Amino acid sequence: MGLQIGDGSWELRLLVTDLQVERTLRVQGEDHIGGVMIKLVDILDIAMDWSDHAVWWPLKNIWLNNTRWTLDQYNITADEMLYFTPMHKTLRIQLPDLRFTDCQVDFSIKSFNAVVNLCKELGIRHPEELSFCKPLDSDHLKFNYGSLQKAERSRRVTLAAMPVTPRHDTNTFIANSETLRRKSTNSSPMHKKISRGDITIGTPKLNSKSYGSDWSLAMSPPPTEEARETIVRPKSLVEKARMNVAWLDSSLSIMEQGINEFDTILLRYKYFAFYDLNPKEDPVRINLIYEQAKWQILNEEIDCTEEEMLLFASLQLQVGLQANVPQPQDDTEDDIESALNELQISLDGGYTNKAEDITQIPQLTGYLKYLKPRRFTLKGYKTCYFVCKDLQLSSWKNSEDSTDYSQEPNFTICLKGCEVLPDVNIHQGRYGIKLSVPSSDGMSDLWLRCESESQYAQWMAACRLAAKGKNLADYGFDQEVSAIKAFLSMQHPAHSPAINPSTLDIQVEDYVAPRFVKRKSKVRQRILEAHANVKDLNLIEAKMNFIKAWQSLPEFGVSLFVVKFHGERKEELVGIAYNRLMRMVLQSGEHITTWRYNIVKAWNVNWETGHMMIQLGNGENVIFQCISAECKVVHEFIGGYIFLSMRSKDSSQVLNEELFHKLTGGWT
Repeated sequence: MGLQIGDGSWELRLLVTDLQVERTLRVQGEDHIGGVMIKLVDILDIAMDWSDHAVWWPLKNIWLNNTRWTLDQYNITADEMLYFTPMHKTLRIQLPDLRFTDCQVDFSIKSFNAVVNLCKELGIRHPEELSFCKPLDSDHLKFNYGSLQKAERSRRVTLAAMPVTPRHDTNTFIANSETLRRKSTNSSPMHKKISRGDITIGTPKLNSKSYGSDWSLAMSPPPTEEARETIVRPKSLVEKARMNVAWLDSSLSIMEQGINEFDTILLRYKYFAFYDLNPKEDPVRINLIYEQAKWQILNEEIDCTEEEMLLFASLQLQVGLQANVPQPQDDTEDDIESALNELQISLDGGYTNKAEDITQIPQLTGYLKYLKPRRFTLKGYKTCYFVCKDLQLSSWKNSEDSTDYSQEPNFTICLKGCEVLPDVNIHQGRYGIKLSVPSSDGMSDLWLRCESESQYAQWMAACRLAAKGKNLADYGFDQEVSAIKAFLSMQHPAHSPAINPSTLDIQVEDYVAPRFVKRKSKVRQRILEAHANVKDLNLIEAKMNFIKAWQSLPEFGVSLFVVKFHGERKEELVGIAYNRLMRMVLQSGEHITTWRYNIVKAWNVNWETGHMMIQLGNGENVIFQCISAECKVVHEFIGGYIFLSMRSKDSSQVLNEELFHKLTGGWT
């Protein structure tokens, strides 16, 4: 303990961490932090750049960032030890493709801002979609956050203790159009070749640099054995929910969350709302999203059917084969035309797809089978005549009734804002559409069944456009129909593979999830047959189709949490997606209720008890306690998705970090 003397001064110990030198200064309570730093540097008398150093208080686990504050204001006394340490430290970052790289990261700023700076160095656009998380192992999936022992929690996966400061309300939605600014990246992958039989699969050329022009993120190497050992495979929905305990608090610095220099930390896409995914500007971003999607599927973090798995495997194989092939370069003269087409498609309302004037509102009609599950307790599908017109879907007994103005429809629903999910199995001849329609009680479900692939493509396109508020006269309808048909064609069983199986050595485990690996020779043959449908895709097209297929899965983009609702004794699940919250059954994942963000008025958190309250537009309050992670993680997901929904199409937009922290932070 420092010895006080008559003039009110006392001794303060400071450790210079990078030199491992301890110095004792005589200070007074009115000395400000900046002055203490200057006095320490003068005593050290070492000619070096100290501009990256700051003061860290290990006992309180905080940075003394406000250099104008005095020691008394920080309540620092004579028995304290402070660290004078660099703000930028080396972290071992594992990227979404499982490769490791050492990066200099700022430990003194909020982790969200640290991610933004890192992504700028790596050339990754839209860094607000990513976040840091701590590595997990399989043992962490066996318990809920609340039941883990305190020592184990602090060792690996919990958030650091929250600072005892007033927490500000963040339940107000704030509209802001200036959110982001585009930054073009120029990446040219350099490859080395790994021979597998007579055909080679490319991987990027890496060098000793942490990152730079020769170190391409637009292509990924095969994972090392060390990387494979970090893979965690959840075996149930509950274990999938427990994985979300690992996310870092975006409002706290990395140092405040128990992470030390040279620790390993994961960089992952946290928010599954990918904005302006542009093949020309985003080769790096597309590759990292593709890699994270691939490992989600292979690790069974997201479920898919065997038919879908074969499609993913065939696209993954095509990506590997195309890595060695020179990719087509767009002619300069086509850039203007391409830009105009993209602008036309992106404009709200679009253009009509007919040269002549439309004298009446176009409509789509036909006989479909339908089912209203659970809520309406219908036991089987019924057949009715449906009319889709001007964002409305109406059901009639037959086509004659639909033209008889004296007849009322069986029911009519508004498709704007509804959720549209495919329910397709080509092998079984099932072409279904699952609609979740906003209602006063949350969401109500309507399942449609089409008779053919062609009918499905039209109705699916109509429902998707109507959900976005666009009718059948929209420019994108025909394009959407063509895209759906092209996607379905990739899933058709091929009669024979396009590649001689003897020329390519496929390790089945690298292409399909473990539950599909039964008879390897048969699976290998089916992968090659499925590949015949995608053999003409180039590298970016194969990755983009993989991402689109991943986005079509029913479980895509839903982050799960184990919770207890107020007044309920049993545990349930809450799923958070880009536009909605879902209450789900713990074991089966069956949806009980869905609340879209546009009916949520506010959300509040009781930080002491860990309870979250969602205030709905109808006056109802939904209260639950998260037990698989800190409630701060749930709070960040909701606020983060609302922030992402505010991004505009203005190319000059700037990332509004203040707004992000206001919606996700909970305190200042």
